[in-house]
Amino acid sequence: MKPSKVKFISEKLRKEFESLSEDDSIKKAIKRAILDLQQDAFFGIQIPKRLFPKEYIQKYQINNLWKYDLPNGWRLIYTITSENQIQLISAILEWFNHSEYERRFNY
Repeated sequence: MKPSKVKFISEKLRKEFESLSEDDSIKKAIKRAILDLQQDAFFGIQIPKRLFPKEYIQKYQINNLWKYDLPNGWRLIYTITSENQIQLISAILEWFNHSEYERRFNY
């Protein structure tokens, strides 16, 4: 297990998360995901490089990509990086329902 600090990739995404109702099942699931990722950055399922959306590579210069399954077919996508090569960071890129996930990854 490799503990990590969890961050949103942008302030806009953080605000989007915070704007969700506390009763929202997706917000509750993302909070659970954050707790899991704080315990172990590698909790999710690694996505093969050949499947990385070009948008992620261009926008975030990622070299790894992970999927965390949320309830009801929703997905949380994140990448793992480090801070000062000491602290792992799980950076949340986005979350979406299954059909949006399939569109983003061209399934």
